[in-house]
Amino acid sequence: MQPTYFTKSRFKLAMDCPTKLFYAGKKEYANRTLDDPFLEALAEGGLQIGELAKAYYPGGYEIKSQDKEAGLKETKKLLKQENCIIYEAVIEHENLFARVDILIKEGNDIQIIEVKSKSADFSENKINKNNHNKLFQLVTGDRKGEIRPSWKPYVYDIAFQTYVAELALPAYEITPYLMLVDKHAICPTDGLNKKFKLKKVGKSERYSVVAEGLTDEDLSVPLVAPIDMKTICRKVIHEDTYAYEDKMVSFQQLVNIFADNDQANRRMEAEISSKCKHCEFRASEAQLKAGLKSGFRECFKLKLDWKEEDFAEDSIFSLWNFRDTDEMIQQGKLKLSSLSKEDIGYEESDEPGLSKTERQWLQIKKSRDNDPTYYLDKQGLESEMNTWTFPYHFIDFETATPIIPYNKGRRPNQLIAFQFSHHVVYEDGTIEHKSQFLHREPGVNPNYSFVRALKKALENDEGTIFRYASHENSVLNNIYDELIADESFIPDRDELCDFIESITQRKQGEHLREGPRNMVDLLELVKSYYYDPYMKGSNSIKVVLPAILNSSDYLQEKYSKPIYGAEKGIKSLNFNEKTWIEFENGKVLDPYKRLPKLFEDISDVDTELLNVHAELNNGSAASVAYERLQTEDLPDEIRTAIETGLLKYCELDTLAMVMIYEAWVEMMKEA
Repeated sequence: MQPTYFTKSRFKLAMDCPTKLFYAGKKEYANRTLDDPFLEALAEGGLQIGELAKAYYPGGYEIKSQDKEAGLKETKKLLKQENCIIYEAVIEHENLFARVDILIKEGNDIQIIEVKSKSADFSENKINKNNHNKLFQLVTGDRKGEIRPSWKPYVYDIAFQTYVAELALPAYEITPYLMLVDKHAICPTDGLNKKFKLKKVGKSERYSVVAEGLTDEDLSVPLVAPIDMKTICRKVIHEDTYAYEDKMVSFQQLVNIFADNDQANRRMEAEISSKCKHCEFRASEAQLKAGLKSGFRECFKLKLDWKEEDFAEDSIFSLWNFRDTDEMIQQGKLKLSSLSKEDIGYEESDEPGLSKTERQWLQIKKSRDNDPTYYLDKQGLESEMNTWTFPYHFIDFETATPIIPYNKGRRPNQLIAFQFSHHVVYEDGTIEHKSQFLHREPGVNPNYSFVRALKKALENDEGTIFRYASHENSVLNNIYDELIADESFIPDRDELCDFIESITQRKQGEHLREGPRNMVDLLELVKSYYYDPYMKGSNSIKVVLPAILNSSDYLQEKYSKPIYGAEKGIKSLNFNEKTWIEFENGKVLDPYKRLPKLFEDISDVDTELLNVHAELNNGSAASVAYERLQTEDLPDEIRTAIETGLLKYCELDTLAMVMIYEAWVEMMKEA
């Protein structure tokens, strides 16, 4: 059933792609959006920030009813007062509807405040209601006045609310604000985050509530701040024009077009573009088999007359690190098989390893030729391996960036390193899961303990250390800066800083500082020397692992036996006689999908969505799990299950690195 009202969430969706309105809200279409506010809060912390923002405007009345008509009636009654503060105010005009996070009425003046978990540099940009030019520059980024893509969802959100408010409340002066996280604010107290407990209410309505009374000291330093959006909203609503089909229309016309088509359940067409790559209505093979429709496929069938067999071919969306997707789409080249060397600007490199375009062409050629074999540059990889020193150490970190800090003196989104895993490969071929670290105690900054434990694990020899991607290097440099800036007494500060410098690299001006045991990045080795068609355009370790398991007879033979965690096999700290290789339809099952559930109290579907959401937002399910341990009142059995799951997930990450190394060694022998 179509919604009675056209809401701001549907307007934002239509601004992203008007066709999505036809798919949204229909159960027959696969949808990868996290529409559960509880899970969204876990992933982004938005509900907690919303509750904190209300605390800076005390004495308000909250519209708790989810019924639109009841909420509208309550709001109208409150607005009859001379002055009032309303949380979750409901406003409507004809078929347009919006909920306002915070509405403040003072006589004939109304402020509408939209709270977001997005952070802004308030100190450097000096964003405030008296500095419209600086704000305009921040949001637009150029002299043309075009809104930055990263700001569009936030601007359109508050602009739609402002538009509805101006129509619904014409007698009032409406001033819109975005309330954003101040990235330089310093948390004034310990345990502030624990006063905002995430609690599940009923089966579907989930939200954040203030579990304990906030003190004046808690609120003495605002962690969020409002920025006046009146100038920008005026431009968006009353000055800008928007392309729709073959004409330019006003904001009012665009809203009416969207609302009318949505109300009539009419499909609006949009051009195929690079944005389609991340369409939330792109169904997986499992969802298609389960009978769900793919909005993504419907668009391609209607716009490009694609048949089912066309989707079996690799599309341009899968091409690694390609920036000219829209240009190729305009030329009608949507399949990898249609691309030429000229299309990707192919250039051969004199440097060791694959260049970007050489790797892209390798992917295109293998896809076009239906060649399933892997590529390995034996000479290049062997040259790298000759510089390594046994024993080899493989490490992986898990981190979190809580919006509401756990400790006094920390900033919003300041990094916390809460977990690592550590595998060792010795010269005789012995492998063991040597050590691990998981911080469990709520409300304590683990960063220094984390580095101390890592130092203890790695300082006993001069063996080569491996990471996968730049994350571990960035984390350690971040903690180094924290150690230097910390004015408290830290007895081993110098030792910890020296250790960090010894295993990291850092750009200092034009100079790159590299420690004597600077970690080797396996991801860079994958990019330069290895490619498997199974990987398509991804080099994520969670894609490389199943790819290499399916290509390596050696790994299949070795890990099809229960040797992992066995007394005479490979030592493990979390697994017992684990068999990693199992087949389904002739393919090795992804080991990550065979791990125990990280969230026993969340459905499989929601867990999958949470993983997708975290990946798209450069996060991880592990950081979400850690936030739960820190924030929620969890039963002991759920807390223990999450901790056990975290240990196993992180251990698999470093085991995956070991397996990649093992496979390469055997592949080089075969070559």
